[in-house]
Amino acid sequence: MKNVVITLKPKYYNKAEQILICFDYNKAIIEKVRMLPHRKWSYNLSAWYVKRSPEMLQIIRQLLHNYSIDDSEVVSTPQLKIAHDTSLLTQDQRDILNGFYKYLKGKRYSASTIETYTALVADLVAYYHAELTTEITHKHIELYIEDVYIKRKYSISKQRQLISALKIFKTFYPELSYDSLDLIRPTRDRRLPEVLSKEEVIQLIQVTKNLKHRAIIAIIYSCGFRISELINLELHHIDIYRRQIFIKNSKGRKDRYVIIAESFLPLLHNYIRTYEPKRYFVEGQKQQQYSAESVRQFLKRSCKLAKIYKRVTPHTLRHSYATHLLENGIDLRYIQELLGHAKPETTMIYTHVAKKDLLMIKSPLDIAVKQFMATEKENTKLGISGT
Repeated sequence: MKNVVITLKPKYYNKAEQILICFDYNKAIIEKVRMLPHRKWSYNLSAWYVKRSPEMLQIIRQLLHNYSIDDSEVVSTPQLKIAHDTSLLTQDQRDILNGFYKYLKGKRYSASTIETYTALVADLVAYYHAELTTEITHKHIELYIEDVYIKRKYSISKQRQLISALKIFKTFYPELSYDSLDLIRPTRDRRLPEVLSKEEVIQLIQVTKNLKHRAIIAIIYSCGFRISELINLELHHIDIYRRQIFIKNSKGRKDRYVIIAESFLPLLHNYIRTYEPKRYFVEGQKQQQYSAESVRQFLKRSCKLAKIYKRVTPHTLRHSYATHLLENGIDLRYIQELLGHAKPETTMIYTHVAKKDLLMIKSPLDIAVKQFMATEKENTKLGISGT
């Protein structure tokens, strides 16, 4: 069956990036393709297709391993998570974007940064697809932000990412008509992180009945993981005897160690014995990496069961970990190291939400009532409740 060739092609279709599965009519292959999750048939394209993702590409390879698969187009073309139709792009525009993608890889940016920056620039190029890329000016960028980012209420963080991507794009492609110095990032929001109380964290773990889900929540909180660090955690990086976990090549290409909570060890042993993961600490179907979206979904359900009405994400558990360390008297320098922060200023935000020092401050109302009551007769119990 190796002489039967299946070609995988990237295609923007139904407002999303898809993988087309192209082959000559073959009943056996059709039966295999029908086993793919969320696969669809398009009469317009005369092909089966699935939503594009690295996980889906891996599933296709495993399912159709008995056949020759040509996936060169899917692998070489970056996945663009954008709002505008990339099928309108000219070949020159595609070549420029692919060149930018390779340029970022050559500069050793992280995979997520490469995907994000390429997608953000591609969306701008697709928006002005009728014009030459070199003719996009600073005014074009301003109008694009007003019409897309403002109207769709995109976050300031995403707009800052766009500006950063466009500055690098100018370095890669100097023929562009705008000046990178004219691109100003909007001021970052100074919002305090949402934090759970210690009691809420325990309640969240207790109401989560699924053993795998319970282990995930516990390890994220007890180690202060980012969601990407959890998903990429491999079993051989867990040293149970030294109670340490080695986090390799995390954000900023930094390695670090974190400690394993002693109270987490029984749950860890139970989970490993029950699920028997092979490579990653937490695995999905066919021993593939677990998805971040799956974690967010079951965390949302657990919060509902625990009657926690705050907006809780996996990163909320990391914020809670840092805040509780600070409240327990751990020095900020150690917390910075445990979190893997490059700058101490990033860790300093937790001083604004830690309640240890705040509880030491007396409200002027409490002081006024206490002083007033002290002047009254001993048998007078005066409060402010009206009784």
